[in-house]
Amino acid sequence: MNILILEDEVLAARQTVQFLERAGLAATAPPVVRSVDKALAWLGANAMPDLIFSDIELLDGNVFSLYEQFRVTCPVIFTTAYDQFLLPAFRGNGIAYLLKPFSYEQFCEALDKYHLLQGARAAVPAEPALSPQVLRELSAALRQQAQPQYKQRFSVRMRTGFHLLLTDDIAYVQADEGVTFAVDGAGQRYPLNGSLAELERQLDPSRFGRLNRSELVNIAFVEKMEPYFNNRLAVKLRVKPEVVLTTSAAQTPDFRRWLEG
Repeated sequence: MNILILEDEVLAARQTVQFLERAGLAATAPPVVRSVDKALAWLGANAMPDLIFSDIELLDGNVFSLYEQFRVTCPVIFTTAYDQFLLPAFRGNGIAYLLKPFSYEQFCEALDKYHLLQGARAAVPAEPALSPQVLRELSAALRQQAQPQYKQRFSVRMRTGFHLLLTDDIAYVQADEGVTFAVDGAGQRYPLNGSLAELERQLDPSRFGRLNRSELVNIAFVEKMEPYFNNRLAVKLRVKPEVVLTTSAAQTPDFRRWLEG
C-alpha cells in the first residue's frame, strides 16, 4: 500500500509511521513531506498514492493551496490540531480526520472508514477524493474563523512517553545549541520540533513575544522588567526557580511595543 504523509512536525509524522507499522501497512517507511512546495514536487514526480495522511498547516502555508494546484484522486485522512469547526465539512464530504493528539484506536477507526469508502468506490466510477466542491467547503470553513488559528498544545516525546503540553503552561521558549525547548512554570523543559522562527509562527503573537534571537516569552508569566545594560531590559518571570531573561538591544523597542499591546 503506497502512503504519503504531509506533516511538518517530526514527532507527529513519526507517530503516524509507527501506527502504520503497527497496523501492518508500512512494510517500508512511507515518504514524509513537510511543505506545500515539496509536496507539489513529490506528487509531480511520483504515482498517485493509495492514501494521504495530511496535516492542515505545513511549513510554508495551508495545505489546501496544494490541493487547489494539484488534482488529488486518492482518499485523504486529515491529521489536524484544529478544533471542531472543520468537522462538519469533513463529515459532509466523507473525509476522515484525526484530531491531534490521537490514539492508535482513533487511527484505526479512520483506517476502517478508508477501507469502507474504498469498497464503495469500487462499485461506482471513481471521482477525485478532493473535488472543487470539497475544497471550497473546507476553505470556507477556514475563512469563517475570525482569528488565525495558533497552537493550543504540543505533543512532546519524553522518556516516559508522549506528554501533552498546553501552550498556556509554557512560560518561555528557548533555542539552546540547535534544540528548541519549551519551559513551564515549574522549570520543566520540553524539547520541541522546529526552529524558534518556525515555532514563533505557530504561537499566538498576542501572547508570545520575542526577547532576542534565542528566546520567546509568554506575557502571562512576565512579572516585572528593569533597565539593563546597553538599552536592554531584564525580564523577571513568574516561574520556579526564579528566571530572569534579557532582551537584545535590537529587539527591545519591539518588545516594549508588544508589551503595551
